[in-house]
Amino acid sequence: MGGVRRPTPTPRQVDAGIALAGLLGGLLLIAFQVYDHSSAIPRWQVLPALVAMAGLELVRRTRPVLIAVLGGLVFAGSIFSGALLATTMMYTDLLYAAVVYGPRRMSPVLHATGTASVLVLTTLTLVYDQPATAVTVAVITVLIFLGPLWTADIVRKHRQEAETQRLRAEQTALLSEMDRREAVVAERARMARELHDVVANHLSAIAIHATGAQSVARRQRRPADDPVVEVLGVIRENSVQGLAEMRRIIGLLRDSGGGEADESYAAPDLSAVDALLAKARAAGQDVGLDFAMAERGERGDLPVPVELAAYRIVQESLTNALKHAGPGEVRVVLDFRPEELRIAVDSPFRQGAGQALPGARAGLVGMAERASLLGGSFEAGPREDCWSVRAVLPRALSTEEGAGRA
Repeated sequence: MGGVRRPTPTPRQVDAGIALAGLLGGLLLIAFQVYDHSSAIPRWQVLPALVAMAGLELVRRTRPVLIAVLGGLVFAGSIFSGALLATTMMYTDLLYAAVVYGPRRMSPVLHATGTASVLVLTTLTLVYDQPATAVTVAVITVLIFLGPLWTADIVRKHRQEAETQRLRAEQTALLSEMDRREAVVAERARMARELHDVVANHLSAIAIHATGAQSVARRQRRPADDPVVEVLGVIRENSVQGLAEMRRIIGLLRDSGGGEADESYAAPDLSAVDALLAKARAAGQDVGLDFAMAERGERGDLPVPVELAAYRIVQESLTNALKHAGPGEVRVVLDFRPEELRIAVDSPFRQGAGQALPGARAGLVGMAERASLLGGSFEAGPREDCWSVRAVLPRALSTEEGAGRA
């Protein structure tokens, strides 16, 4: 069992805690007379400056300009009423808070006034006292008036840099998510176009066979109300209507998606992988890349959606290899198993390749989307000395998968 999580204190509670600690610490010092009492200053005379400084600590975040002005006046008064360490420490905290939580102009203004205070006090001490005392005063006043400002400047700079990095990270994450969604939408649109090219052939064949069967029935002089003739007419009408509706919808996708608008476009399959490798070899010669492919097992008959997905995964893997791989051999393995098709593409890994811009992994998103829609799996990443792509696609699709996922 984990421990009880304590609530994080609010800024107001933190400020109240600082004020209370300063006040109690000051009262303890007064009780033991640990303050400047060279002139027989009574204890009560040191108390007002301590209480006033503790009160200013309560608004150190919300009233930075006020605490800088009033804090200076209270500190100046405390020097004459009895210097108390707790009062001085709270004043340095007020200077720090004025720079961290105040407007940008507070830092140069306080630096100017602090530097002037150091010079004036050091000069007066040098005139009326020993040089050693003047050096001591210079060191102490620098620690009081300038030390908190330098610390606050560093803290404020780091906070600004952290905020900038946080915003940049959020923007990068947003752009990456937008690019990922765009890649998924684009891949599904292309799959829809491929679906048209696959199913349209089957619908056309059904319509042609139904028309031919109707012609045979007419030659046999079957009556128009013959159930067989009616069924053939319904089959032909529905197949033609379905084909027209599919072409209309896919036409809208092509017009809006910027994809291939050529009606003669044919959906590729694994038989076209050899042509892909030939093109990749020609393109990779200049960068020292070679390509090799091996097939294992019996290919047999594969569902068209599986062949389409396999072709696109190999195509995208070869494209990524041409973009990011180092010199060497790119190996493509198609492992045809009784229940599934395994695709493996290994390319020479180049350190630092592909790091970067949002959207650079859109191809990987598309490949994963294709495998997922078919009920398969996909993974890609560095492995030993190569970049590895692994995909597993089922050889047989159920009725729901064939209708809904293809």
